[in-house]
Amino acid sequence: ANLLDAPGYLDYIGDAIAGISAADAFVMLVDAVGGVKVGTTKFWKVARECDLPGMIVVNKMDKENADFNKVVGDIQNRLGKSCVVLYSPLGKSSSFSGVANLLTKEGMDKLQGDDKARSEKLSSGLMEGVAESDDALLEKYLETGELPAAELGKALREGISAGKIIPIIPAAAAKGIGVSEIMAVVRDYFPSPADRAAIEAETLDGQKVNVEAKAEDAFSGQVFKTISDPYAGQISILRVRSGKVNTNQTVKNIAKESAEKLGQLIFLRGKEQVQADTAAAGDVVAVAKLRNTETNDTLTDDKRPLRFRSIRFPEPAVSFSIKPKTKADEDKISNVLHKLIAEDPAFLITRDEQTHEMIVSGMGELHIRTMIARMKNRYSVDVEMGTPKIAYKETVSANGDAQYRHKKQSGGAGQFAEVWMKVAPLHRGDGFQFVDEVVGGAIPRPFIGSCEKGVKNALKEGILAGYPVVDVQVTVYDGKTHPVDSKDIAFQIAASHAFKESCQKAKPVLLEPIMNVEITIPEESMGDVTGSLSTRRGRVLGMESEAGQQVVKAQVPLEEMYKYANELKSLTGGKATYTMTFSHYEIVPSNIAQKVVDASPRKHKKEEEE
Repeated sequence: ANLLDAPGYLDYIGDAIAGISAADAFVMLVDAVGGVKVGTTKFWKVARECDLPGMIVVNKMDKENADFNKVVGDIQNRLGKSCVVLYSPLGKSSSFSGVANLLTKEGMDKLQGDDKARSEKLSSGLMEGVAESDDALLEKYLETGELPAAELGKALREGISAGKIIPIIPAAAAKGIGVSEIMAVVRDYFPSPADRAAIEAETLDGQKVNVEAKAEDAFSGQVFKTISDPYAGQISILRVRSGKVNTNQTVKNIAKESAEKLGQLIFLRGKEQVQADTAAAGDVVAVAKLRNTETNDTLTDDKRPLRFRSIRFPEPAVSFSIKPKTKADEDKISNVLHKLIAEDPAFLITRDEQTHEMIVSGMGELHIRTMIARMKNRYSVDVEMGTPKIAYKETVSANGDAQYRHKKQSGGAGQFAEVWMKVAPLHRGDGFQFVDEVVGGAIPRPFIGSCEKGVKNALKEGILAGYPVVDVQVTVYDGKTHPVDSKDIAFQIAASHAFKESCQKAKPVLLEPIMNVEITIPEESMGDVTGSLSTRRGRVLGMESEAGQQVVKAQVPLEEMYKYANELKSLTGGKATYTMTFSHYEIVPSNIAQKVVDASPRKHKKEEEE
């Protein structure tokens, strides 16, 4: 059996998703004091979407204020009634000493008073839940009020394997209490790879096929995790879905359409690496230094080429700008970032074409800071972190008209061009339109192209704060030429100035990016969060309930979201999460726009020139 350990902190949900994609069952830990949190419901949703069976361990039962019954109620309310108690705790807090089996009744004789009565009730509930997973068994249970232990055990295994029953077990893992019972459930009730349903894949021509975990079939597997080691290089970890694979075997990488020679196969056991000659269906195995293979790639035998569905990693929610501290850091950063992205697909790097900043994005501030620390500790690359600049844009909100004559005489050759131009606003997202309405050859055809080129150059820097101009229609409708001095560059210059003067008359405005935001919060935080969104210029679009939490859907300016993450944690006691994607651009309110203009590089440049 393989145990894939994933971090439980929500910032690292990408690692949990990778592990879940390769697993046959899950073990989810819930804190006996804190209970179900936002992260719990997120991990639960991912596991259930993958149809994984599993169990819930209520850990740290030895801690002060641990409350098993309260946590169980919380679990059942938020995650569903399929979650049933399999073991009851003996004692609580510092007196927690063991667990009683509610199926076999072993250990229940040690319970007394209310604990005994509660456990008897839970035992009946467990028996009823197990019986409900099988119609014939339920009929027998309703007739007799009890079931033989052998039939109960068989039905429980089938119910857990099918995901219809999720057992709950109390434990204090640090003291070893409940650990043997947890492992017994894994051994006796969890499904083997052969018990799991076939995995859907598709052939290269798009036909759907089912892949079963059979060692006699052709080899297929999927890389679900990549580790970048500064000494061993890239290590690819794959789940073998079918067939067998051998050390030094050549396989086909379907995503890259290339052959890949596997080196030494390795089974990872913590920090220990165990070399192996072969791995079969159901195994999780690692191989180092593959040339072209990345996370999500499918590897197969040439006899049966197919591809598995890609693992869906979440969209990053938080971004920071980074800047190398030294020239040496700058030289190495691109290669190092590529390695980190290969290792964690939930960590992204982009370069903002407008602000020219390098932007790193991840699931949370801690996630990003962890990756930055990894850069420094593993690869000796040091960077400075900052809040990304907002990619503002400019446009016009009315019509404008201008005429501009460019005339320059220097020695022999001169320059002459005159352009008459109109600008008008377009719908948001329409971009730029250039219209030629010149008649009678007032501007010859080649110079019309020069005008368009000049306007496109002017679009790069607006007149308010120097941000790019979008969603504008430019019409050139008249002009004048000189038989000798009119040139391409002259019309570019004239059109550029005419455009800027037209925009000044067309009520220029600033645009800002608006984000679609989904915030998952506890019910009790609804009022505080919706109120804070309105103060940050957010618009709440709707709310819905999901696994005992409230999901608020809103649209919020990106500039406000950069400031919002810490406030959201404070309002919800750290129990909120959010995802954010770009929606559209909107006009910035005038009072805020003036602050942006005053802080813009263009404003500072003008002041320096004056």
